Amino acid sequence: MSRDVRELGGAWTRSQRHAFDAPDADLAPWVDRFWTVRWDYQEPYRQKIVPYPQAHLTVRPGVAAAEVHGPPSRHVVKELAGNGSVVGVAFRPGVFRALLGRPVHELTDRWRPARDLPVFGSRPEDPADAAEMADWLRAVLPPAPDPTGRDAAALVERVASDRTITRVDELAAVAGTGVRGLQRLFREHVGLGPKWVIRRYRLHEVTERLATGATIRWADLAGELGYADQSHLSRDFTALFGEPPGWYARRY
Repeated sequence: MSRDVRELGGAWTRSQRHAFDAPDADLAPWVDRFWTVRWDYQEPYRQKIVPYPQAHLTVRPGVAAAEVHGPPSRHVVKELAGNGSVVGVAFRPGVFRALLGRPVHELTDRWRPARDLPVFGSRPEDPADAAEMADWLRAVLPPAPDPTGRDAAALVERVASDRTITRVDELAAVAGTGVRGLQRLFREHVGLGPKWVIRRYRLHEVTERLATGATIRWADLAGELGYADQSHLSRDFTALFGEPPGWYARRY
């Protein structure tokens, strides 16, 4: 299968610039990071975006009104053409339920104009950069997420940081609840199930190892990450990222 040569060896970085900013302390209970992407392509480029269990608020200054995007369950592809930019905020997994006003799973793999959400609809103008986005949020966000949202956020963070968690029942034990209770919590507040979240962060470890350029013993790694064998690991990776691990590595 042929592929765009701009995908390979990090060539795409010559036409894109990414900036990431941590939130100030007052926004940290809600916000994971602010981000900005700028691009300049003479020919359209299909940009692959890998999924995380986060909702985003985005705006293309001067082009499109602010949008709210629910957590994606798999990779998405955006076509970038000409000269443009997007400013966004990634919310902490688990806390967006209070802003959406309904279960987050209803927005999974979907988007809505930000003005459709009462919490954002009161803002007269869209932000143009990360600093304006921060001020925009300060004007509308409650002081802190609700306790259940904070619990969900803490569990996602535990999965991200504790590589020994490879099964839903293990996470349920950490949460002090049953598997069904954990599944309801994640469906309501995260928008994706605990099994998906565990798989996503264990596969993140695959991308980290690929980034080092080190030789990977795939059968051993599959076992470490809770997979029955290498083929199951490769199949899950391909389903989530849209290409096998070796192909993914060639991008970077």
